[in-house]
Amino acid sequence: MTVNSLIVLAAFIALCLGGGSLIGFSTMPETAGWFGTVVKPRFNPPSWVFGPVWSVLYILMAVAAWLVWRNGGLAQWAMVLFAVQLLFNFAWSLIFFRAHQIGWALVDITALWLALAATIFSFAQNTALAAWLLAPYLAWVSFAAVLNAAIWRLN
Repeated sequence: MTVNSLIVLAAFIALCLGGGSLIGFSTMPETAGWFGTVVKPRFNPPSWVFGPVWSVLYILMAVAAWLVWRNGGLAQWAMVLFAVQLLFNFAWSLIFFRAHQIGWALVDITALWLALAATIFSFAQNTALAAWLLAPYLAWVSFAAVLNAAIWRLN
């Protein structure tokens, strides 16, 4: 592995994990305040679960993107799809927690799911490992979409 390759891996980790952490920290007041007043389904996980789960998922996302980058650089459709799904990912927290728009957050997470599925398909064309690294992320987004829909229905 070259130094350049390690720098790009670090950049992907900084983008995914750093961006997700920044969004998470920016919505903390809402999770402690407004979200506490929202009616949630019984299957809503405890708050402490989300930080560790997202940290692992963001690292897996970064490694997957790095593997695809190693095989073809940034100028490829797979990387465009990765960027699109990441934007939907970051936007969800702002829509849900900051804007308190549960219904619009459901629209966003649906778009995220579709963009992520397309990203996985595209990554699989490049390297199967990268696609598999995104499988836990797709499972979590699927669960989060069901949770978002339940919260929307209850509120």
